[in-house]
Amino acid sequence: MPQPMLQAFTKNFLGNSPDWYKYTILAFLVLNAVLVYTVEPFIVGWLLIIEFIFTLAMALKCYPLQPGGLLAIEAVVLGLAKPETVYHEALANFEVILLLMFMVAGIYFMRDLLLFTFTKLLIKVKSKTILSLMFCLSGAVLSAFLDALTVTAVLISVAVGFYSVYHKVASGKESHHDHDHSNDTSVQEYHREDLEGFRAFLRSLIMHGAVGTALGGVTTLVGEPQNLLIAEKAGWNFIEFFLAMAPVTMPTLVAGLATCLLLEKTGWFGYGSLIPENVRNVLVDFDEEESKKLTSKHKASLIVQGLVVIFLVVGLAFHLAAVGLIGLTVIVLLTAFNGITEEHRIGHAFEEALPFTALLVVFFAIVAVIHEQHLFSPVINAVLAMDESIQPSMFFIANGVLSMISDNVFVATVYINEVKAVFDAGKISREHFDLLTIAINTGTNLPSVATPNGQAAFLFLLTSAVAPLIRLSYGRMVIMALPYTIVLSIVALLAVIYIL
Repeated sequence: MPQPMLQAFTKNFLGNSPDWYKYTILAFLVLNAVLVYTVEPFIVGWLLIIEFIFTLAMALKCYPLQPGGLLAIEAVVLGLAKPETVYHEALANFEVILLLMFMVAGIYFMRDLLLFTFTKLLIKVKSKTILSLMFCLSGAVLSAFLDALTVTAVLISVAVGFYSVYHKVASGKESHHDHDHSNDTSVQEYHREDLEGFRAFLRSLIMHGAVGTALGGVTTLVGEPQNLLIAEKAGWNFIEFFLAMAPVTMPTLVAGLATCLLLEKTGWFGYGSLIPENVRNVLVDFDEEESKKLTSKHKASLIVQGLVVIFLVVGLAFHLAAVGLIGLTVIVLLTAFNGITEEHRIGHAFEEALPFTALLVVFFAIVAVIHEQHLFSPVINAVLAMDESIQPSMFFIANGVLSMISDNVFVATVYINEVKAVFDAGKISREHFDLLTIAINTGTNLPSVATPNGQAAFLFLLTSAVAPLIRLSYGRMVIMALPYTIVLSIVALLAVIYIL
C-alpha cells in the first residue's frame, strides 16, 4: 500500500486520538485474536474486561463507543459470546435503554426551569458546605423515588447550564451571541483562573450529587434497576423492601452525608473548592437579566415545565408506566405545550443520550462474554461453599468487588438467581435467603460507586457532555469517589455483620 494511503488510514482510525492510544487498541485486538487460540477462553474473557475498562478510563481521549465497540465485535467474532446472547442482554435491559432514549431527552426540554431554579439556589446559598449537602441529600431523596439515571441527567443539565453561562462571558460574548462553550480558545486570559476554579467547584457538586443517587437508590424498590428484580425474587413490596434494607441503608445514608460534610470542610480528594467571586457575580447578573426578560410567553413555558415536573415525580414514584414511556410522555407534553414543533429542535434533545445508549449496548456485549464464559462462577461457588454464618458478609464483599469491575445490575442478577435456585432447592432457610438478598442488594449498590463502570449513572456522567467541560476524567472520578467508597463499604459491611 502506498505510504500516503497508509498514513490516511492511520489518521482516520479513531480520528484525533493520540497515536499511542490507537496502537494500544490495535495491540489489544491482535493479542485477543492470538490468545483465544492459545489459552483458555476464561483468561481471554477477563483480559477483555480489563481492556474495556481501559477504554472507559480513556474516555476523554476517545469516546469509548468506538474502541469498546471494536473489542465487543471481536469478542463475538472470536466466539467468546453469541450474537443471540448480546441481544438477550440488551432485551433484558430494554427498560434502561428506553429510559436513556426518552427520559434524558425529556430532561433537556426542562433545562430552562432547572437553570432558573438552580441559579436561584446557587446565588442564595452562600455556604459551599450546605450547598454540597443539599446536592447529596437531594440526589439521595430523588433517586429513592425516581431513578438514578434521571437524577444524573438533571445534574448534568444544570452543570452544563451554569458552565455555558459563565464560559460565554469569559469569552467576551454577550448573552444573545451564539457560542461554543466546549472551546476555550476565545476565553480571555484574566478569566482563565476563575474558569478553572469554577470547574473544580462544579466537579465537587456533581460528584456529591452522583454519590447521593447511590445512597438513595439502594433504599427502595424503584431506586436502581436491579432492585426490582431482587424484590420480585424475594416477594417484597415497596414497604417490605425498604424495611428489609433499612438496617444497612440508613446507617450508610447518615455516613455518606457525614462524609460529604467532612470532605467539604477538609478539601480532601478534590473537594472543597469555592465558587470564584467573579463567577458568582456573572451568575447574579445572568439571573437578574433573565428575570427582566420574563415575558408572558416565558412564564407560561416555565409553568408548563413545572407542571410536567410534578407529573414526572408522581409518575415515577407510583411507577405508572415504564420509566422510558414516562420520559416519552414528558417530551410530548413539553414540546406540544411550549410550541416546539420543528424536527431539528426536537432532534437536539437526543444528542446527549443516544451515544451513551449505543455504548450501553456495547457494554451488554461484554456482559454477554462474562455470562457465556462463566467468569464470575468461581467466586459464586466459593462463597456458597462457605459457612452460613459468614455468607452474608462474603456475599457483600464479592458483589461489591465484582460490581466495581463490571456492572452492578448484571452482578445482582447473577447472584440473586443463584441464591434463589439454592433456596428453591431447600438448601437454605427463608431467613438466610433474606439475609443473602439484603447483602446482594447493598453489595452491588454501594461499593460500586468506586468506578464509573460500576453504576450506569456514573458511566453516563463520565461519557456526558459535562465531563470534558469540567475536566472530570475516569481517574479523577475514581479518586473523588474513593472516600465515599471506603466509608460506605465499611459501614454497610459492619451493618451486614452486626445488625442483620
